[in-house]
Amino acid sequence: MRAVRLEAIGAMALREVATPVAGPGEVLVRVLAAGICGSDRHMVKGEYPTGLPVALGHEFCGLVEAVGDGVAGFAGGELVTVDPNIACGSCPACRNGRPNLCDKLLAIGVFRDGGFAEHVAVPARQAFVLPAGLDPVHGAFSEPLACCLHGLDVARIVPGSSVAVLGGGVIGLLMVQLARLAGAGEIVLVTRQATRRALALELGATVAIDPGAGDVVEAVRQLNGRGVDVVLECAGVPETLQQGLGMLARGGVLVLFGVTPAGVAVPVRPFALLVNELRLEAAYLNPHTHARAAAMVASGALELDRLVTHVIGLEAVAG
Repeated sequence: MRAVRLEAIGAMALREVATPVAGPGEVLVRVLAAGICGSDRHMVKGEYPTGLPVALGHEFCGLVEAVGDGVAGFAGGELVTVDPNIACGSCPACRNGRPNLCDKLLAIGVFRDGGFAEHVAVPARQAFVLPAGLDPVHGAFSEPLACCLHGLDVARIVPGSSVAVLGGGVIGLLMVQLARLAGAGEIVLVTRQATRRALALELGATVAIDPGAGDVVEAVRQLNGRGVDVVLECAGVPETLQQGLGMLARGGVLVLFGVTPAGVAVPVRPFALLVNELRLEAAYLNPHTHARAAAMVASGALELDRLVTHVIGLEAVAG
């Protein structure tokens, strides 16, 4: 089969490799659609821990083609989305219900071959069935959506909350929609891209701001005179973390969601955190949210087609 493999930092190649087999407890998935995540770019650049060589691709959807020994619940032919994060189940984090912090976490498409390939073998427990007629491209949104749902769980948005989303990529536009569904009264999308600002307004944002047009912190604070209750930092840029803290109303929370390259330091002002009782949180991966994401994708509650910018083949991914 064909697979796009990261063979060294900065070196991606399309290779002919042996088709994997479904081992005990596994299913073999024929990949129909796989998303390119910002984390993939960090891995290629050596900015995110990755096993080498490895076929990247942790956001994918496909058909079950073979079922390994000891697997129940799959007969073959099912359309599935795959939770790529395999936790050990026995370390302190897993026992405390936090599998995303597992000491032995093994991620498909990061340390184990993933979805930038024609086939991938995965533990059956990581596969979630989707409706047979669902667009596989929609199914591939399940993994990033699951991560976003964890971000909203951490943020604890309640009806009437004011929310600022920093970053207008796919994640930011998913967050806008989720904040709307959570009942946020004011949703501000901050991004330099005019097309993304316009789309955000159609998807549920009440305001869209260009951070290059002036003092973005002051622009957000002036909307209601006090700042926002929640900032969802989806850009992974040091500057946006600092700006986000400045946008918060007293008692607010900033959820760090975007991936900043390892080793980058960002100065903060502890006194401001203290006297305003601000929460600085982080939301990592998708603990216990993949099934919820799959159900939400299947329900059609989200606009996904307009978030797809390009559809390419494996050859272009390698290039």
